Amino acid sequence: MPKPTKGPRLGGGPAHERLMLANLAGSLIEHKSIKTTETKAKRLRPVVERLVTFAKRGDLHSRRRAMQTLRSNKEAAHVLFTEVAPLVAEREGGYTRITKLGFRKGDNASMVSIELVLEPVTPKVKSSRTSTTAAAAPVEAEPAADETVVDETPVDETETVEASEPVAAETESAAAAEVEADAAAKGDDK
Repeated sequence: MPKPTKGPRLGGGPAHERLMLANLAGSLIEHKSIKTTETKAKRLRPVVERLVTFAKRGDLHSRRRAMQTLRSNKEAAHVLFTEVAPLVAEREGGYTRITKLGFRKGDNASMVSIELVLEPVTPKVKSSRTSTTAAAAPVEAEPAADETVVDETPVDETETVEASEPVAAETESAAAAEVEADAAAKGDDK
C-alpha cells in the first residue's frame, strides 16, 4: 500500500492535487513569479525544480516528460525550454525562491511569492593561504580582467591599551545620610 506524502493532499484527492500543481507550475513558468499560499508553494517547489532540470537537458525525452507534468500547456513548455533553461544553465539547483508576504485577510492563510531565480550565478572565490616561503616565490601571472585581486599582505598587529580616569572618592551628601538614618531606624523597629 503506498504511503501518503507529507501530510494531507491539497484540494482533496491526488488527481486534483496533480492538476493544481501542474497549473501552478505552468503559471510560474509563464509569469516568472506568482503569489500563492505557503503550503502550495512548498509543494510546488520540487515540481518546478524537476521541470527546470528537464529543460536544462533539452532533449526530446525531457521535453515529453515535462509535457506530461504540464498537461498540454505547450506555451509554458516552450518558455521553459527556450527562455528559462539558458538562463539557469550554470546554476546547479535552487531554481526557485519563496518569499513570505504576510497573511491573507479573509482566512489568515500565510501568503508567499514564489519566483524563478534567473539571475546569473556568481561563483565563490576560493581563497588560498600563502605561507612565508610562497611570499618569496616569483611573481604570479596577472589575473584575467574579470577576476578580482585580493591583497594578501600581512597586517601589523598593534596592541591597544584602554586608559580610564581614576574614580573620585565618594562624598556623602546630607540627603544620603538622612536616607541611611531612616533605613537604620526602620531596621531597629523589627
